[in-house]
Amino acid sequence: MYNSKIIGLGYYVPENIVTNNDLKEFMDTSDEWIQERTGIKERRWIDPKSGDTTAVMGAKASRIAIERAGLTKDDIDFIVFATLSPDMYFPGGGVQVQEMLDMGTIPALDVRNQCSGFIYAMSVADQFIKTGMYKNILVIGAENHSGGLDKSTRGRNISVIFGDGAGAAVLSRSEEAGKGILSTHLHSEGKHAKELVLEGPSTGKWVPGIIERNDPDDVSYFPYMNGQFVFKHAITRFSEAIVEGLTANKLDKEDIDMLIPHQANLRIAQFIQKKFKLSDDQVFNNIQKYGNTTAASVIIALTEAWEEGKIKENDLVVLAAFGSGFTWGSVIIRW
Repeated sequence: MYNSKIIGLGYYVPENIVTNNDLKEFMDTSDEWIQERTGIKERRWIDPKSGDTTAVMGAKASRIAIERAGLTKDDIDFIVFATLSPDMYFPGGGVQVQEMLDMGTIPALDVRNQCSGFIYAMSVADQFIKTGMYKNILVIGAENHSGGLDKSTRGRNISVIFGDGAGAAVLSRSEEAGKGILSTHLHSEGKHAKELVLEGPSTGKWVPGIIERNDPDDVSYFPYMNGQFVFKHAITRFSEAIVEGLTANKLDKEDIDMLIPHQANLRIAQFIQKKFKLSDDQVFNNIQKYGNTTAASVIIALTEAWEEGKIKENDLVVLAAFGSGFTWGSVIIRW
């Protein structure tokens, strides 16, 4: 059986920076209130005039990852695209990136697992490579949250958290034992799905009904989150996913060189860091700059950590995420 190894990383975020103070112009909030609860100082929101979309950002990140991998677009065998905010209800972003990069008729798969989307996408890609079906797989996480947020005081608890961006990784077949992705671990618990949800649009609230009702007070088209409930479950499931991955590979928390947690809330990451007794150099956070970019957050953070030289040859890197669904998981990598 083959191993899958990350050979190229890239990310892209919109140029438009929205600070906490900027948000005060259209909602009742403050920089102090946001930083105290989330750790976020600013985020990137797409400028509608820029031409950026979820798929466009995914394509931009992918070009960087493919170039850094030393490959061309013609070397890619398969695309796995993770997002909760596709440009269209269907088709998904995978085929859009395929067309944008002029990749021919290679398969494209979309993953809709929200904050854990990139973890799930990596697991899917890893299995395809391990079985020998594909050699080089492009894995993308991209989100355009700003186009679907309630940017009034009514929606401030959610809207201050989320940002836009994309990241991409090229996974490639390797025969080097003990290197690359060692294992992936996935879980879900659908009974809590309504605690972090966007209920519409859906087939039950399809276009004719939307047009007919057009109720300005209908909040089902904006995200809802039971913050305290999600926080409590997140810190539990994060820990479980990390321990599960370490145990499966006969490793201990002391073996972790770099933890890349999903950038949901800085307080969650700090709790996990303290629980596992990791130093600041062993955990990478960038939520302060980008907010929660959902399926893009882990890959953007992984790319930045690598660019800054914080991940070195033979390091044990742990990726972990928890989000809507509830879904969660981890990926254990020997760099």
